[in-house]
Amino acid sequence: MTNDSETEAKSRASSSPWLILLGVLVLLALVGVGLMGYRTLERLDAIETQVSTLSTQALEAADASEKALDRAERAEQAARAAAEGRLLAEAESVRAEEDAVLARDVARLSRAEAEAARAEAERVKREAEAELNRLEDSLGKIAQTRRTALGLVMNLGEDSLKFDFDKSTLKQENKELLSRIAGVLLTSADYTISVNGHTDNVGSVDYNLSLSEQRAMSVRNYLVEAGLDDAILTVEAFGKSQPLVKGTSDEARAKNRRVELGIVNTRIKYPAAARP
Repeated sequence: MTNDSETEAKSRASSSPWLILLGVLVLLALVGVGLMGYRTLERLDAIETQVSTLSTQALEAADASEKALDRAERAEQAARAAAEGRLLAEAESVRAEEDAVLARDVARLSRAEAEAARAEAERVKREAEAELNRLEDSLGKIAQTRRTALGLVMNLGEDSLKFDFDKSTLKQENKELLSRIAGVLLTSADYTISVNGHTDNVGSVDYNLSLSEQRAMSVRNYLVEAGLDDAILTVEAFGKSQPLVKGTSDEARAKNRRVELGIVNTRIKYPAAARP
């Protein structure tokens, strides 16, 4: 019994170092595993921190990229607007220059047209004045003819055109005179004729107006028969309202009994005034 105990004790004594060694090894293993775990955790933390940093940097880079793209787009829009503005300004400049050229051309044309119109008006006036001078000379050989501001006035008084008392019928010698006058006027053109009847101061106003109109109409109608266009002939009756000579003598009354032909050249622009 004692031997077995000794043997067991010896056996336990011989195995104790190995157990200690094994325990130490286990402890060392555990320490190594713990150390490795700690370092692994450190590395994981570092990696996580790095990943977080990289993620933040990536977000910042994306935001910066988006802002850069936005700035680039705004810059492109500004550049495009500036280019369009330049094109518009250039187009406006070209249009303004074209308008200026057109205005100068129109001004030159207007001046040229105005000068041409003035020259034409002067030519027409010279021709009309020459024709009035010719008519004045020709008609003056038939009866008294005077020049006025508006044309010619031919005075057919009792010494050239004589009516019977209270009558408006033309005598044969009156017709011959009017035929000569019509012959001269037929050689001209561009004129109008006002046949104006006048009387002396004997009788009432109404009576003299009626008589002067009847005598003027007789002259007008015969001139139409002689070939003048009735469209250029008008009749006005003045009765005793416009005496040629003041007074009540027989001589004055004889001069006031008359028919006047007012001849106006329609090619001359006369100022507004009474007809001759």
